[in-house]
Amino acid sequence: MSTASAVPAVPEYGAFDSETCSIARTLALVGDRWTLLVLRDLANGVRRFDDLASHLGIARNVLSKRLAALVDAELAVRSGYRTEGSRERYEYRLSHAGRELMPILLAFMGWGDRHLAGPQGPPAVAVHADCGAPVRTVVTCEAGHELGDRPRVRMRPGPGSRRRQE
Repeated sequence: MSTASAVPAVPEYGAFDSETCSIARTLALVGDRWTLLVLRDLANGVRRFDDLASHLGIARNVLSKRLAALVDAELAVRSGYRTEGSRERYEYRLSHAGRELMPILLAFMGWGDRHLAGPQGPPAVAVHADCGAPVRTVVTCEAGHELGDRPRVRMRPGPGSRRRQE
């Protein structure tokens, strides 16, 4: 008996509604340049609005909208602080859900380092804070197999999928 006949038939992935896709839903939250750069800076410890605006070179109204959206999506947490003689201001930190985006940011960085870095090499190197070794992102299956730089992945409809309406 061939192994192909032992595998149950899976409906064509394209027959399902792409709006329920987790990639589409994630991009709706974080899919623009400024949001990803704000997430990057928050992950790197830049916390205060003025510091974020200065480091990113972003318009204050754009930064305000991006931070509000990240707080609303519970990817960032806003807390007040006051320096003596000043009004209350806010700083931002990644929430647990926001910190879970780190592998995605690191994967973007790694891809950019491999394909877009100049002749001098990458502009920054991510290292493990405890031991100093360079960090890399890897794709593995739940059985622990590392899929390498050209992962063979097949998509199957999950429990939250729905058929596309024609």
